[in-house]
Amino acid sequence: MDEIKILTAGDSAILLEFPQKITPAINQRITAVMQLMREQHIEGVVDVIPAFCSLLVNYDPRIISYEEITERMHQLLKIEISAGEDRKRIIEIPVCYGGVYGPDMETVARLAKMTPEQVIELHSSRDYLIYMLGFLPGFSYLGGLDERLHTPRLANPRIKISAGSVGIGGSQTGIYPLDSPGGWQLIGMTPVKTYDPGREVPILFEAGDYIRFVPVTEKEYFRIKELVDQEQYECTIHKGGA
Repeated sequence: MDEIKILTAGDSAILLEFPQKITPAINQRITAVMQLMREQHIEGVVDVIPAFCSLLVNYDPRIISYEEITERMHQLLKIEISAGEDRKRIIEIPVCYGGVYGPDMETVARLAKMTPEQVIELHSSRDYLIYMLGFLPGFSYLGGLDERLHTPRLANPRIKISAGSVGIGGSQTGIYPLDSPGGWQLIGMTPVKTYDPGREVPILFEAGDYIRFVPVTEKEYFRIKELVDQEQYECTIHKGGA
């Protein structure tokens, strides 16, 4: 097993640094460590924040000292851990592609030398691993976009992109959880609120989960949106790699 380094990150945090490679295997190990930490219920740990190749552990030094938290991490990392298929979650996100919902679809299709229909089929044909969350609350950094769909960001970013917009920026694809500026090429929109501060759990997914984009018609989009507005819609979630 490659060495996992434990580094100081200020007076109330440590950083678990994994091998510096962005791969599903490394992300799976990070997810497994997070799960194990939750199961251990380490007193004094305030939060754990995953990134592509690291895990930041925030702790309360009034409850647990730096020496104690470091020793607990050393002991924890000796445990044989895995994040197997039984813990895998795939969350289906309905998307209405193209038209007013995806104003840059034609550009993406032209650069990919495909038809819009082929772009939709390719974009929705695989499950995307959530490596980390950041930039905005609930903004997911997804891995696995087919190289044929890699598209440069806009030369002039938009001042406002609506929440729910699905876009492509370089080698990544993702969902804007809030209205915000942005430079990604927009190919569709989901009626699902991936971030809702009014929910008990505001963010719909977490690092280590997978997102599966499911094409829907405009009629289906509005039907789902109505259910979302009435707080009656629940995304389909597959567990165990189904």
